[in-house]
Amino acid sequence: MTQSRDFWSRRKAAVQAEAEAEVIAVEEQAVAARQAELQEKSDAEILAEFDLPDPDTLQPGDDVSGFMAKALPDRLRRRALRQLWRLNPVLANVDGLVDYGEDYTDAACVIENLQTAYQVGKGMLAHVEALAAAEAPQEDESDFEVEPSLELETEPAPQIDSPPASEVPLAEAEIEVEDEMEMTPAPRRMKFEFEG
Repeated sequence: MTQSRDFWSRRKAAVQAEAEAEVIAVEEQAVAARQAELQEKSDAEILAEFDLPDPDTLQPGDDVSGFMAKALPDRLRRRALRQLWRLNPVLANVDGLVDYGEDYTDAACVIENLQTAYQVGKGMLAHVEALAAAEAPQEDESDFEVEPSLELETEPAPQIDSPPASEVPLAEAEIEVEDEMEMTPAPRRMKFEFEG
């Protein structure tokens, strides 16, 4: 269970939060002033001031934690991280199985007024069939004449003698008629029983 705090404990917490916010604001102002000073200096002067090596000359195994200081400009931090990713084989050689390794938001690859044969729910089958029909030469039946020697000789199908309708028993005729008709099932109703 939570206890409701009284007025003085809430007031004390609010004063403490205000003091922490003031300290954070002062730190942010100091960092912003320091960043403004460093923006005017060149990269070589900043690296000499912080006693750091040139980020482009980093070797495998070198420590890059000095480049992560808040006082250091962001441009130098990024240069150091780029060099780190080039040197580290785990970070530099990304395999092809990474789902989001490619940049799919490149506007240069977007084609304006792109037209496709794909139709939602139908796919591309209708378009492919239309293309195949258009490419196929129109063939007339008159072009194909079968030589008499190649004609197949077929024997006439044997005739099955069926008894006349008058001789078929009435019971067998009714069974055949019932089989031919499609029977629709009778609607079924659900029955519920409640024990009380």
